[in-house]
Amino acid sequence: METPSPIAEIGLLIYPDCQLAAVYGLTDLFRIAGDRTSQEVAAGAEREIRVSHWQVGAPGDEVACVWDSHPGTPHRLSYAIAPPSIIMPDRMAPMRAAADWMKDRHAGGTTVCSICAGAFVLAESGLIDGRQATTHWAFAAQLTRRFPEIEVIEERMLVDEGDIITAGGILAWTDLGLTLVERLLGASTMLATARFLLVDPPRRQQQPFARFIPRFDHGDDKVLRAQQFMHAHAREAQSVAALAAQAGMSERTFLRRFGKATGLRPKDYLQQVRLAKAREALERTGQPVDQIAWQIGYQDPAAFRKAFLKQTGLSPGTYRRRFGIA
Repeated sequence: METPSPIAEIGLLIYPDCQLAAVYGLTDLFRIAGDRTSQEVAAGAEREIRVSHWQVGAPGDEVACVWDSHPGTPHRLSYAIAPPSIIMPDRMAPMRAAADWMKDRHAGGTTVCSICAGAFVLAESGLIDGRQATTHWAFAAQLTRRFPEIEVIEERMLVDEGDIITAGGILAWTDLGLTLVERLLGASTMLATARFLLVDPPRRQQQPFARFIPRFDHGDDKVLRAQQFMHAHAREAQSVAALAAQAGMSERTFLRRFGKATGLRPKDYLQQVRLAKAREALERTGQPVDQIAWQIGYQDPAAFRKAFLKQTGLSPGTYRRRFGIA
């Protein structure tokens, strides 16, 4: 019997310091999806996904195919994926060859995708200028600074622009992989694959996982003084006038310099500090939610619940059930 032709080819890009676990994990995921399909359809009607690996060589070399699940036939990529990096984006070398490869594939009709810090590779191509994209929540500010033309949607786990798909966290390769399985093989196969791998179906939000990471290395000593005061006295009411006095500046100057140094208004910064303390209390203690609200400075527990839901996408009770370790 003649072997059926794959319904699509997915190319996985191997660049310096990329996460090989994602490359091989996606390779296995797509094969498992094909196996799940073969159990659901008539014999001889199996549908498979062709997977190929493409590697960036020495400077000046072209990106070349180094592995192929279905060798011997011409390549026609339906999807090309830039996986996560295992090093921080500020240590990633320029990826001109990889970016050009992604751009050329896109010009030929391939849907290009990135995962986590792979968005920085994709961003070098210019393809997501003026478009929405996501990356790991901890890298979102850096992606915005380096590529200001991109509209970074950091709270989303997956941003699907049709011809471009970006995924957030370092393990979001499961979310992207299952999304592509659903596109190519249908929802039932996607769910069967997720069940077999014991992973959740594609998640939509990064909000519950995101953490407030305050910047203290901005070099403005007066703003730093105000920040340290805010962290030490988070439960107390803090007016702009009091914070400006703490920093030794006029209110107008303080607001301008605080925003430049931290990226937030004082009111929003204080809320982030308080909600970070609330997360920790919900994760590590069994204290009632109302008590936590009072301890971090909220006079109205309902206002705390509303602010917590807006930031995390979860109610305090749901957050505790999901992340609590007490």
